[in-house]
Amino acid sequence: MPTFAFVARDPAGRRVTGELAGASEQAVLSELQSRSLAPVEVRAVRDRRRGRRIATRRIAGAYGQMADLLQSGVPLLRGLRLLGKSRADRPLAEVMSRIADRVADGDALADAMSGEPAVFPSVHVAMVRAGERGGFLESVFERLGVFLERQAALRARLLAALVYPVILLVVGTAVVAGALVFLVPQFRDVFGRIELPVPTKILLGASDLLSNHGLLLLGGLVVLAAILPALLRRPAVRLEGIRLLLRAPAIGPLLRATAVARFTRTLGTMLQNGIPLIQAMQISRDAAGNPILEHAIDNAIEAVRAGDTLAEPLSKCGLFSDEIVEMISVGEAANNLPTVLLSTAERLETRIERMLGAVMSLVEPILLLFIGGVVFFIFMALVVPILRMRSAI
Repeated sequence: MPTFAFVARDPAGRRVTGELAGASEQAVLSELQSRSLAPVEVRAVRDRRRGRRIATRRIAGAYGQMADLLQSGVPLLRGLRLLGKSRADRPLAEVMSRIADRVADGDALADAMSGEPAVFPSVHVAMVRAGERGGFLESVFERLGVFLERQAALRARLLAALVYPVILLVVGTAVVAGALVFLVPQFRDVFGRIELPVPTKILLGASDLLSNHGLLLLGGLVVLAAILPALLRRPAVRLEGIRLLLRAPAIGPLLRATAVARFTRTLGTMLQNGIPLIQAMQISRDAAGNPILEHAIDNAIEAVRAGDTLAEPLSKCGLFSDEIVEMISVGEAANNLPTVLLSTAERLETRIERMLGAVMSLVEPILLLFIGGVVFFIFMALVVPILRMRSAI
């Protein structure tokens, strides 16, 4: 059961605070009144156990299991109890047990899921609520499972594509730093007092900086890594960062396609499950993950409320190509917008895979050339003075 923190007054007017477990806020209010306490404030307390995130594929598997159980005629509460007894994933089983308890106490499934925001985002809750009201809950669970599997697969491909470049960059940086700290200083006495070329002076200066102030530089990087997430959470900084990335030659088109694919997949799935357009757009806005797209969705919501089309406001943000805008417009006119959005998402996800492969095929050789160029610079900066000394002798 969820826990609620309360502030109340006893019959003498003294302030009383504490926590109570209850099926709902109303149940806690009734319990306080039965104790002759006048409630002043009651709010839900987030359990630390509920803050643990669960892998998307695990949740997708649970949705698929629920769909199979419901389609086989197993009652909802019994299906939740079965998932709550699973030993394969204890954190998810605990979540399902808590949801089953709330459903057994009379809560709707969507309301029970909304009490676990770290596991079930608003998109899932809204779809389940629509399925409960419309009587097609098993279909909702099946579509949610497919939806999450696609999301997890796309995220896994993105991460897998980044593994090799990141390893290459880390190893290359470590090799160059090691050369500057341990190798280059040994040549300072060899060069003596001869006139050094500019590349050698630059190399020795970089070596001195890293050798004498390495810890300070490392501390600065740690501070920057700690401050950067807080800066990126600021709307203005995040917006400018996204705009800069969108203007990048290879990364920009990939980010645009990813944002649009996520939006069309989410909105199409929600509309397909009977959620009204404006409510679906409001929830899709929270799941967009792109401030430019969020602003465009806000404009589109106002336009739809005023009786205008969805396609026109989306076309003005610069993320949607003319082809996609035209498809959305045709889908609105033909009253098959969910199908058009889902087919658009599938095409974009296929395009993202191709674009990702092209970007990675460029990033890897560029990194190799850059690291090789730095190593060659170090080599030449050390060898040229030695050749000059030899010719002078």
